[in-house]
Amino acid sequence: MKLHELTAVPGSTFERKRIGRGHGSGQGKTAGKGHKGQKARSGGSIRPGFEGGQMPLQRRVPKRGFNNIFAKKIVAINVSDLAKFENGATVDTEALIASGLIKKAYDGVKILGNGELNIKLTVKAAAFSETAKSKIEAAGGKAEVV
Repeated sequence: MKLHELTAVPGSTFERKRIGRGHGSGQGKTAGKGHKGQKARSGGSIRPGFEGGQMPLQRRVPKRGFNNIFAKKIVAINVSDLAKFENGATVDTEALIASGLIKKAYDGVKILGNGELNIKLTVKAAAFSETAKSKIEAAGGKAEVV
């Protein structure tokens, strides 16, 4: 194969639409913009959410509540979910992600006390509820706050 024998894969290239090049082209005269109106003018684009001067939806809907931008996003996991691990294992955020229990750690993982735990685990997390801590320690494990 030589350089002059190279060709593009069929369907990978296409001619661009040449608008405003005479009415024989099929895209002449108004260049596909129709007749007059805001969208036919140069620079005549309407921003997203614009409703022709009517009060836009995002301003008509009442605003309620409060969004705390400093809030920490904590992922919660129950003690019953920890039964997935082997006896004597160390459970931290990396282990939880690897096992598929959580997708992301965000600002930390909190262990909650719902369910039962029968295996000895060393659990390292950002926070524990009182019941979760007591259930982990009752099973012979350790609850370490990281």
